Amino acid sequence: MTTNTQNTQNDQARSTGTILVTSASGKTGRRVAERLAARGVTVRAGSRTGTTPFDWEAPETWAPALQGADAAYVAYYPDLAAPGAAEAMSTFGRLAAESGVRHLTLLSGRGEPEAVVAEEALRAAADGVGLTVVRASFFAQNFSEGLLAEGVAAGTLVFPAGETVEPFIDADDLADVVVETLTAEGHAGRVHEVTGPAPVSFAEVAAEISRASGRPVVYEAMPEAEYAGLLTGFGLPAPEAEWLAALFATLLDGHNGWATDGVKRLLGREPRSFAAFAAATWGDAGA
Repeated sequence: MTTNTQNTQNDQARSTGTILVTSASGKTGRRVAERLAARGVTVRAGSRTGTTPFDWEAPETWAPALQGADAAYVAYYPDLAAPGAAEAMSTFGRLAAESGVRHLTLLSGRGEPEAVVAEEALRAAADGVGLTVVRASFFAQNFSEGLLAEGVAAGTLVFPAGETVEPFIDADDLADVVVETLTAEGHAGRVHEVTGPAPVSFAEVAAEISRASGRPVVYEAMPEAEYAGLLTGFGLPAPEAEWLAALFATLLDGHNGWATDGVKRLLGREPRSFAAFAAATWGDAGA
């Protein structure tokens, strides 16, 4: 879904210079950087340990990374709904405008009211800079290379999601969308909501992983408070664990349990289903 009905102009390339990719070693940043480089775009990969130092917890790294960049992919860590995100977006937006950046694509969370506040902070601060917001559903890769991967590998998927369904998006599809917004005209001022093709329950996720991998994976629904305790047991500080558990419980209360056609609108193709993702990740093709 987009904020207007204007068709994406896939055949009209935007003149791109250097593109800064924040969180370039992360789940989406790495994929975006790889795709941009494959197109011959000059990529400035910003990360804590990369050649371009960039750390969301070290604001002094932001301006040097932005200097001379034409555009930037903004993937805020840990989440755009996190405490302090709006303030960070305000500062980052001001620095982007001062550095002469012409376009920003911001990764946001679908159905996160706090994330919308951060979106607006960036929009207000980045005066004169074109802004595209991509609101994404829960990543399929969270089960293979994220918070839930260890439990999946052990055969138990524990999460405070009850029987809620979610149209999980493949991070590869999301990266293709982001690259489109960074390299084609017609996206400034727009908000795109992107999801997978159909809602799937966590029990169905476990079943698909079991089918693809040939080993049993069982979903265990857990109350929010109990899940927060589980996270603290893994070494996460209590405030962060409680915030994360509350965020998951809020996101997965059913209000996001429907799919959009955002990927097809932007890319002209259907997004990859969770079943196809599972087969490629845990089946013979992913072995």
